[in-house]
Amino acid sequence: MSNDPAAYLPHIALLALPASLPYNLPAMTTESQLAHPEYLANPDWLRTHRTDPDLVIVDLDAEAGYLRGHIPGAVFLDNNYERNPETGWVDTMPPERFAAVCQSLGIGDETLVVAYDNNMSLHAARFWWTLSYYGHRNVQVLDGGWRRWVAEGGEVAFDLKAPGESAGFTPQIDQSLIVGYDEVRAGCSIGGANAADTVIWDTRTTAEYSGAVSRNNRPGHVSGAVHLDWMDLMDGQTHRFRSLTELRELLGQAGMTPDKAVFAY
Repeated sequence: MSNDPAAYLPHIALLALPASLPYNLPAMTTESQLAHPEYLANPDWLRTHRTDPDLVIVDLDAEAGYLRGHIPGAVFLDNNYERNPETGWVDTMPPERFAAVCQSLGIGDETLVVAYDNNMSLHAARFWWTLSYYGHRNVQVLDGGWRRWVAEGGEVAFDLKAPGESAGFTPQIDQSLIVGYDEVRAGCSIGGANAADTVIWDTRTTAEYSGAVSRNNRPGHVSGAVHLDWMDLMDGQTHRFRSLTELRELLGQAGMTPDKAVFAY
């Protein structure tokens, strides 16, 4: 793996996973207007099924948030779980290390995972992507997260949940969810061979995109990248994903249409 973190950008193909998951799951959301409602869980379903033996609920808030209160039965996973202790970068960890993390939470190959946080699903969605990258598609994000759970009268627990029995987790990396440096170069709008068919999407803040604020050694953005802050895709009051109509409009205004390959970072 390259030491250049920009060489491995998440590929927007993660939004084009199969419409039908390879598991016999019940319908878990009523948001039928979504293109892929099976990617999201809602509080009503979770209240009914949270004690199912094959379900693991993962709280990805900071530890203080988890201790403040959490969904009953949820296990805690620090939202910096992927930070490399040697480099400080947040990147994909070796398969065996990720398998150990999952098994310590009671997540096995047949486990249904529901992830949530109190940060507009930022960390929950990352965990959704990471599980998908390692071949575990049986995962959903709680739409609205902790805020919606509480707002809709969900029960709150304060105990420290011990993970269930360790289960076997078999990582199977899906390389289609990662784009490499050469692909990014070819997709850049400045002289890229595939520029006409590719959109490089910078999901960070406006300040990070412009270079006014830098969280690494090289401020600015990938050449030719369009900017759309990931938070614009969320409802800041409810912490839920915006409607399909709103999402299509926002993405379309940035040039991200179904005929384009989109590389997100």
